[in-house]
Amino acid sequence: MARQKASSVRLQAIEGLIPPMLRPLVKGGPFEDGAWCLMLSNNTTAAKMRQLLPIFEEKLRACGLEVKSIRLKVNRQI
Repeated sequence: MARQKASSVRLQAIEGLIPPMLRPLVKGGPFEDGAWCLMLSNNTTAAKMRQLLPIFEEKLRACGLEVKSIRLKVNRQI
């Protein structure tokens, strides 16, 4: 439950940085040991999100939310 909450809080923090058309295609995944996973619906979304990772990490740090790394995982079931 705590991991799900941690993921949700982080997703809310960066949601405004995700292009509006991509927001429905991105879900927060597990947060474990400082590594956070974003679940994406397709490879095109993953390519764009990969470009935004440094901005996401900076925003999370500015909000006081620890994250060592952000992983991207394509899950076509989203």
